[in-house]
Amino acid sequence: MSTRRGVGLSAFQNRTSLSTSYASHGASLRTSQTTFLQTQLSVFQSLLHNFALQHADTIKSNPSFRAEFARMCNAIGVDPLAGSNVKGKAGGRGWWGQVVGGGMNDFYFQVAVRVVEVCRASRAENGGLLGVEECRARVGRGRGLGGELDVSDDDILRAVKSLAPLGSGFAVVMVGSKQMIRSIPKELNTDQSTVLEAIQVLGYITCSMLEDNLGWEQARAETVIDDLLGDSLVWVDMQAQEYMYWSPAFLNDFED
Repeated sequence: MSTRRGVGLSAFQNRTSLSTSYASHGASLRTSQTTFLQTQLSVFQSLLHNFALQHADTIKSNPSFRAEFARMCNAIGVDPLAGSNVKGKAGGRGWWGQVVGGGMNDFYFQVAVRVVEVCRASRAENGGLLGVEECRARVGRGRGLGGELDVSDDDILRAVKSLAPLGSGFAVVMVGSKQMIRSIPKELNTDQSTVLEAIQVLGYITCSMLEDNLGWEQARAETVIDDLLGDSLVWVDMQAQEYMYWSPAFLNDFED
């Protein structure tokens, strides 16, 4: 006769108690780790604040240094363009204004205004799609910046980001390998993006090129090109045997 006994109620209760103990200990560890991480983050933010105060002049005058500093801010959850990320500081001036001085707020405001002006002025020629590098070059040549600060691509990107809460339709999009500023609320569909990427690589496209290389029907290729022409995103060269289509956004990429 077997002498093996089944698991009794006390064993079941012990197992339940042990599970509860593990759960309680796990919650305690998570709370402790969260508190530790929050403390570390506060220390990093404080050190970053002191660093900004010490190097304010360099941040203002050196675009590369300013871009790297902004990346450090983002890495620990500090948005330089937000209202306030430093405890005990009054809101309203923005983090740049509190740490580096009000001049930085004015700088990014002027850059954002110039980006809007440049994109609107060039919309008729590019359909509202302007390369970040070209935008930077035009903004740097523009009025109102006083020549005191060089404008970098990072400055342009942050200025465009600052326009987002206004619902202005400005956004940075990738077309192939190039960052472009879209200044119209209309989104590019997949076919339009594919055609623009092909133009970026080849310099131009024709309907037959789309049909042969992408396997598109003639109607599909012509519809996409007509849509891009209607939005001024491509230009047409009628002198060739078959119409050739170019994008003004990429013309500078093929200049000698």
